Amino acid sequence: MRRFLAMRRLWLFLAPVIVGALVFAFAMKTRPLPLQLPAQERAASVRTITLAPVTLIPRAIGYGNVRPGRVWRAVAEVAGKVVEIHPQLKKGAIVGKGTVLLKIDPTDYRLGILQAEADIRAINAQIEELNGSEKNTRASLEIEDRSLALTKRDFERKRKLLEQGTVSQAAVDQEERNYLKGSQSVQTLRNALNLIPAERAVLAAKRAQNQVHLESARLDLARTEIIAPFDARIAEVNVETTQYTGLGQVLAIADDIGLAEITAQVPIDHLINLIPASAAMPENAAGVMNQLPDLMGFEAVVRLRASSIDAQWPARFTRIDDGIDPETRTAGVIVAVDNPYRHSQPGSRPPLTKNMFVEVELKGRPRPDQIVIPRSSLHGSSVYIVNAESRLEIRPVAVAFAQANFAVIESGLKRAETIVISDPIPAIAGMLLEPTEDAEASAMLTREAEGGGTVR
Repeated sequence: MRRFLAMRRLWLFLAPVIVGALVFAFAMKTRPLPLQLPAQERAASVRTITLAPVTLIPRAIGYGNVRPGRVWRAVAEVAGKVVEIHPQLKKGAIVGKGTVLLKIDPTDYRLGILQAEADIRAINAQIEELNGSEKNTRASLEIEDRSLALTKRDFERKRKLLEQGTVSQAAVDQEERNYLKGSQSVQTLRNALNLIPAERAVLAAKRAQNQVHLESARLDLARTEIIAPFDARIAEVNVETTQYTGLGQVLAIADDIGLAEITAQVPIDHLINLIPASAAMPENAAGVMNQLPDLMGFEAVVRLRASSIDAQWPARFTRIDDGIDPETRTAGVIVAVDNPYRHSQPGSRPPLTKNMFVEVELKGRPRPDQIVIPRSSLHGSSVYIVNAESRLEIRPVAVAFAQANFAVIESGLKRAETIVISDPIPAIAGMLLEPTEDAEASAMLTREAEGGGTVR
């Protein structure tokens, strides 16, 4: 009985399955055949731009710290006690050109001036005395010359009389002694006159020496005042009032606020891209640095980017550092910003202060008729082209150099050709394309290549 019930349940399950299978087989056998359509090629949708020559402005970015163009060290050129200090001689304060920052006790140096002036007056008096003595000696010499002439005539007359036997030998000898005595007097006066120029030269030398002492004393007196040579910001103060300062001591350090310099570290390959091929170095190596700004033709902009500040200053390229950074392999390009404090604006543009980290953008001379493409559309050394049949052509190109977002093509492309700037996947040469011109990407490329926007 149980076996009969089990067989009955099995047939109740199998019967619907068998019926369904028969119905499915009948339906498959009697259905119409599917309609076969001819195969069609599907076009890949891509974004494109049409190439047009641009006037390229090559650019490069570097970073560096701001430092003052000039640093002045106030060194004591005389020794003494500090008797006066300007109230603004404090770290961080700004002082104007010509401000007397401090004074050293001038008493000793004023006394030195008085002493030198007194010595000069004494020598002048000696020279005047010597001039008078010379005048008197010349007058005495004139008299002695006349007296000697008379004595000589008397001596010659008596010698003739001696020959005639009218006078004695003793009279002739006496007259000869008178003549020799007169000659000696004349010679003594002449010797005195001959020594006067030498004495005058000695006195003139002493006067010149004392004049030097006087000028030195006046210079030392002027050095008792420490005066700011330019508009400056005080960086360091090393002296207090009543403190004694020794010769050569650094009293203060001040930074020039009229000129700021930045040594921007720029990758060498980026820097080379800015140098025009026509640039010719002068034969005289000593004159290279003076002519370098004109030879390179660089323009520069300094930017400060912070959380709430995006400011920039016009700058000028001055020179290139003397070596390559051994760690970063970058070259130091030095640019200068004139009057960095004068152009500051509260809340938006702070002054360029020492050690501020900034970005420096360098621009080379314009290069007309250049073909540029987005850097993302460069696939190794090939570019995807849309040919006249709207099919993909993979063309090799030669790249002159690449910048942040674009590449400059040396050969392989020409104007009016259409390139693909999106990535068809897979990219198969000859595949059918459905191009869509991306006017915004084209405008952005042109703007960046011609110097607009910011290089990253």
